Amino acid sequence: MKPIGPLMWEHRLIEQMVDLLRGEIDRITSRKTVNVILVEQAVDFFKTYADRTHHGKEEEILFRDLAKKRMSPEHRTVMEELIGEHVRGRELVRKLVEAKDLYVNGYAEALPHIARELQALVEFYPGHIEKEDKRFFFPCLAYFTQDEQKRMLEEFHAFDRNMIHEKYRLVVENFLGKKVKRPALAG
Repeated sequence: MKPIGPLMWEHRLIEQMVDLLRGEIDRITSRKTVNVILVEQAVDFFKTYADRTHHGKEEEILFRDLAKKRMSPEHRTVMEELIGEHVRGRELVRKLVEAKDLYVNGYAEALPHIARELQALVEFYPGHIEKEDKRFFFPCLAYFTQDEQKRMLEEFHAFDRNMIHEKYRLVVENFLGKKVKRPALAG
């Protein structure tokens, strides 16, 4: 398997979440109500899965390794655009959280803001995913040897294994208001 395989599979799940959000936008505009639980789960999905897990592998592994290569100006430009788009995605989620929090705290006028921020996410992700899938991932494989691709795939798997621990360590830290010391491994 190529290292872009897991990234593209992750895109398919992100696309399914985007489809769910399209339905929620229709619900908000037609019924003037929002499924707050769905929005909260979508926020968690985008923060943990789409951004930290998926974009994390891209930024901390793929882009890191590509930055060490002699890339074409076109590929380097696209990589920089993608990094900027990741920042944009984080900002969209932050705005969605703000709108949802206002609504949950009794500000009913925030409902159209939730719909607007959901719409922004729904419009953002398909283009971002297409750029990676069609214009970036496959050409960038040529910069890596088979051994480098194999090591990258192994690093992706290790990254994924650590994500559940990172997520829930952060949950505890948020409630405690301080960093949690990682226990030493036995052995």
